[in-house]
Amino acid sequence: MYLTFFITTVLLIAADVFSKLAAVRFLKDIDTFPIIKNVFHLTFCRNTGAAFSLLSGNTGVLALISVLMIAVIIAYIIVKKPTSRLLLSALSLIVAGGTGNIIDRVLRGYVIDFFDFRLINFAIFNVADVFVCVGVVLLAVYIIKTDLKKEESL
Repeated sequence: MYLTFFITTVLLIAADVFSKLAAVRFLKDIDTFPIIKNVFHLTFCRNTGAAFSLLSGNTGVLALISVLMIAVIIAYIIVKKPTSRLLLSALSLIVAGGTGNIIDRVLRGYVIDFFDFRLINFAIFNVADVFVCVGVVLLAVYIIKTDLKKEESL
């Protein structure tokens, strides 16, 4: 089960890295490419901050926080040896997304973002961000599900 966690995490990191390489290759020079005009574009963006460009310019601090969070998650898996597929899937997504963005921060000094939902004027984001968000939602589902089971057994 832990080998599956490791392999899945590595494959997700690779998917993020390759998506960002594609963004550099195909979007950097054209700035934006409308998939559905004024609704969804692929837009090349350099983000020196966290989500919604929070803490812009603090790349080192953001990378350090990410590394610490990933280390905590990996330590948790090693020590607690969780068996829940839902929990391991959530943690794999979070680790992969965090690692993908750390790679950008360390190698480039910024994170490459390119998904641009213009219809709702949402922040531009990337595959790693999707992984982290989906992972956090799955983690919340796991926690709620676990708490409900504990309450039922009382």
